[in-house]
Amino acid sequence: MEEKRPYRRLYREKKGRLITGLCQGIGEYFAIDPVIVRLVALLLLVSPVGFGTFLLYFIFALVVPSRPLPTAP
Repeated sequence: MEEKRPYRRLYREKKGRLITGLCQGIGEYFAIDPVIVRLVALLLLVSPVGFGTFLLYFIFALVVPSRPLPTAP
């Protein structure tokens, strides 16, 4: 039998963010250090595909929701 995994969603993080929290959220989603995600994004930004990277970052920052605040019991 298959074991059910908890459903994961990509959120922009409010805690630990630098600009929009997107790299922080991607790092948490894939369980890697957000500094690595930021460095990869920066390297892509200064590469020949920099404009496309900036455009994708801007679109994802608009589309990906912020993490909801935890509700009190």
